[in-house]
Amino acid sequence: MLPNFKKSETELPKPASGNLPAGSPSRDVGTRPMGVVRGSDRNAPSVIGPDLTINGNLVSKGEVQIDGEVQGDIHGTYVVIGEKARITGAIIAEEVVVRGHVMGSLRGKRVMLQSTSHVEGDVYHQALAIEQGAFFEGKSRRSEDPIAGVQKPEVPSFNPSPSNDSDTSD
Repeated sequence: MLPNFKKSETELPKPASGNLPAGSPSRDVGTRPMGVVRGSDRNAPSVIGPDLTINGNLVSKGEVQIDGEVQGDIHGTYVVIGEKARITGAIIAEEVVVRGHVMGSLRGKRVMLQSTSHVEGDVYHQALAIEQGAFFEGKSRRSEDPIAGVQKPEVPSFNPSPSNDSDTSD
């Protein structure tokens, strides 16, 4: 039997008021692939589109959906690898949902390999679900905290003001 990643009704947060004001957007929690409510729900996910190729590491504090190609490691909280995505590198996140092609190791507390996934690499997990039809070649290792001890790469600080090193005055 596959593990159930859904939280029970008693674990879901209740809105402060039973009635939403007119015109308020409602959020359908059931639209998430794993049905789990996260604290980052207030922010929209970052999306790497199908026409984008990234050579380098990705680091995100929130939800990331990748539909393009990434040649590098991915660090995030909630990572979704789309059906057309191709990843060459490691994925480290609290939750990982794979629908596309991954060549590299996966580390996550909750990992789901959906039926369209193709994974070649080891999976380190606390909970693992593999749907019928998924391709998985590698080792599966259960761990109480599979992402402990893995350091996120240094993110260079961004300075939006251009520096002027040369003096152009006459």
